[in-house]
Amino acid sequence: MKIVVIGGTGLIGGKVAGRLGELGHEAVPAAPGTGVDTLTGEGLAAALAGARVVVDVTNSPSFEERAATDFFTTSTRNQLAAEEAAGVAHHLTLSVVGVDGPLDNGYFRAKVAQEQLVKQGPIAYSIVRATQFFEFVKGIADTATEGDTVRVPPVLVQPMAADDVAEAVCEVAVGAPLKGTVEVAGPQLLRFDAFVAEALRAWGDPRTVVADPHARYFGSELAERSLVPDEGRARQAGTRFEDWLRRTT
Repeated sequence: MKIVVIGGTGLIGGKVAGRLGELGHEAVPAAPGTGVDTLTGEGLAAALAGARVVVDVTNSPSFEERAATDFFTTSTRNQLAAEEAAGVAHHLTLSVVGVDGPLDNGYFRAKVAQEQLVKQGPIAYSIVRATQFFEFVKGIADTATEGDTVRVPPVLVQPMAADDVAEAVCEVAVGAPLKGTVEVAGPQLLRFDAFVAEALRAWGDPRTVVADPHARYFGSELAERSLVPDEGRARQAGTRFEDWLRRTT
């Protein structure tokens, strides 16, 4: 089965395309580097010819609300129009756990706008919402650094490995469209500050992590459970944070 992976050269997209290939599918990575631009539509028709499934794992280069909304809505509209013309049967979008919650966050609202387009679109769909990736912990720390101090809120997180995210996406992609949403999360509930501190310690990073209830996460103050799924709602991945750290240090 031909499956086009939009954003197929990035962290998750590369893993998704690789895993789909291992499963015997024709996985086609589509990204600007392969001649496909979902913002202009360039290369979409050619990439989607003969495709049964499209997996969208793209991300906005900006977390500012207007820029992110423009990116997600333009890209998604172009994809859905090209998919309808090509006879694609299943559109899968990777999204974020918590976007439908009460958190006042512009990036989350942009993801909700993307999800709504997919739900209202002409293609049978699946939405996979994931929690934070282990691989992004250094970037989170860097964003929250002032001098030698990293300030993060002591809220709950349930992060997961990128390999597990990709596995969950592939599992849904090769099945019938969900016509709904599934959430995936890591196997452990951790405190955000402890999550960051453990990673920095394992990597020999001397920065000090401070638990600050008012520290902002990409512009927003977080409640205790803003970033985790409701209890019992998500499928749990298998990789524990300490095991991932051992493999990457």
